[in-house]
Formats: sequence, C-alpha cells, structure tokens
Amino acid sequence: MVKIRLSRKGKKNLAFFHIVAVDANKKRDGEVLAKIGTYDPTKKTAQEKVKYDADLYKAWIAKGAQPTETVLQIVAASSK
Repeated sequence: MVKIRLSRKGKKNLAFFHIVAVDANKKRDGEVLAKIGTYDPTKKTAQEKVKYDADLYKAWIAKGAQPTETVLQIVAASSK
C-alpha cells in the first residue's frame, strides 16, 4: 500500500517536511516514490507553509495512495 505522508528534514527544533508518496512499510525518512511538495510550519500563513503539486497529489490519490490524517489537514488548510 502506498501512503502520502510527511518526511522530516531540517535541524533540531527547526523542522521542515516534505510531502511524499512512499510504501507504507518503509521508514519515515526512507526511500520515497515521489516528492509531492513541502510543508514549513515556521511560516506565518497557510499559503506560505504548504507548497505542493496538486496534479501530482491527485494522480497518486487516483492510483490508490492513502494520505495520512496530517496530510489531509495540511492540504485542506492550504486550499482555503
């Protein structure tokens, strides 16, 4: 099963995340199938925090990928 989830990058106490499509059995920061976008919680507005390719996201959903609850919330907040 393919999941769309966050992969943590950045320094200690200064997190930065990539939104990625990955096999559900892989590690959090392991091998990814596709990089869909980024999430930076240090930015002020939702539009600045999330940058992702909506077409690529929808393509992975169409292929049967399951987004995590966190990714669903991030994507929903960015589209408002």
